[in-house]
Parts: sequence; C-alpha cells; structure tokens
Amino acid sequence: MSTLVRPRHGRMIGGVCAALANRFGTSATTMRVIFLVSCLLPGPQFLLYIALWVMFPAEGSARSSQDKSATAAW
Repeated sequence: MSTLVRPRHGRMIGGVCAALANRFGTSATTMRVIFLVSCLLPGPQFLLYIALWVMFPAEGSARSSQDKSATAAW
C-alpha cells in the first residue's frame, strides 16, 4: 500500500478521495461515490473531508518528501 499523499493529477477538489483510493487500491471514482453516498447519512463527513485535506500532504511538497525519507531509513 502507498502512503497517504494527495496526488497532483486526478484530483477533483482537494485530492482526498484520490489519495484514499491510491492507498486502498481502488479507483478514485469508487471512493468519490462512497463519499457521496455517506453524505446522505447524518454525520460530520464534510468536516472530516476538510480535516483530511489539511492533514494529507500534497504530492511533491516538502512534508511528503520528509515523510518518504524518514520511512526510507527504516
């Protein structure tokens, strides 16, 4: 499985669904449909999306390259 990094290509809004799809080996469209269906249920889905948007580093950012170098040492 890959790390949780928002990709530069293939994102719609923030790249959170694309990052989760890459991580779990599914298509981004499937992950987006799952998110949209979950929005029909009561809960903080939009707040969770925004929190993940902030927490997941963008692909090629300084933070994501630091995470890769830290895991490469192990």
